[in-house]
Amino acid sequence: MQRRHDRKASKNRDQSTEQEKRSRINHSKRSVGKHEVRSWTTATKQSLCLVWQKVKVQLMLSMSFLIAVFWYCRRLYSLLAQLLKRWSNYLQRKLIRNLSVLTEVDLLGYSAREWKGETKQAKHMREAYEELFWSCHIKYLRQVRRDNYCVLRAVLFQIFSQGIPFPSWMKERDILKLPEKLLYSQGCNWIQQYSFGPERYTGPNAFGKLRKCMETLKAHWTEISATKDHEERGNMCNALFSDESKEHKLYEAIKFIMLYEVVEAYEQIKNREEPIHNLFSLLLARDSSSDPLSFMMNHLNSIGDSICLDQVELFLLGYLLEVKIRVYRLHRFNTEEFQVNYPDEYRRERNEISLLTEDDRYYHIPLFRT
Repeated sequence: MQRRHDRKASKNRDQSTEQEKRSRINHSKRSVGKHEVRSWTTATKQSLCLVWQKVKVQLMLSMSFLIAVFWYCRRLYSLLAQLLKRWSNYLQRKLIRNLSVLTEVDLLGYSAREWKGETKQAKHMREAYEELFWSCHIKYLRQVRRDNYCVLRAVLFQIFSQGIPFPSWMKERDILKLPEKLLYSQGCNWIQQYSFGPERYTGPNAFGKLRKCMETLKAHWTEISATKDHEERGNMCNALFSDESKEHKLYEAIKFIMLYEVVEAYEQIKNREEPIHNLFSLLLARDSSSDPLSFMMNHLNSIGDSICLDQVELFLLGYLLEVKIRVYRLHRFNTEEFQVNYPDEYRRERNEISLLTEDDRYYHIPLFRT
């Protein structure tokens, strides 16, 4: 009995031992499986980390490259913008410098900029500009280059821009022959002392230069006055008054016509022929211009160089060009000389042009708006 019990106990122990072995084997298998899973997960994570590190480096490099390209493009754009702005300013300054009659500006705005402060003169000039604006309906002005051709420039620019034709007496004569007539027919050899404004040219070639000046005046006056379209005529004027060489020829031609007419009037006075206009008597009554030679030497030769036209010469200019030159003299505001006409006689058929001056030296072009 005891043996059976021992065998049974031994058998139970063996079964228990076998179960423990199986349990250990199963546990070991589960442990191995878990370890394999963990190892695979770790390997995957490590692989992903390595891939991410490489991708991260590439991304960093790409971002750095893009940032560098963006910065470079921005700098390049900024540089190009600066260069373009400088070039634009240069062209604008060059155009403004070359264009001797600028585009229109607001009259009162110009007055406020030019006459700041509370001095007596500044207040007086602002009041004069306000009078032009409200009473004379002058709303804008075109500034004219301030040199000693100023008044001739302002007059001729308006004649051309308005399409005013040749004066009647110029249509009857060939103005190209006036230098030849003066030199050879009337024996004025002293014409060789004629001075071309700032060029101060004198000598035997004066005749040839005067001829070229007359050709320039006739050609451009004929072409521009024949142009009916106002905008096209304005563009032609802007082109002409941006060419200093051609401009000066125009003004010298006008100066010579003034001299020629004074010679004609002087000969008539000497020969006691038909009555002459009283402005010639006034002009020749001056000590500095008692004859054509002194008129040329003391007055005409300096125009464009050191002086402008004076009041008597403005009368002569209006008379020869057959226009009425109305001048608003702002420094004479509140006097009878605030508004003056050259010449002062009234003729309905004459075209009218206007000038604006602050000092009887430099002139601008007033523009009317109703």
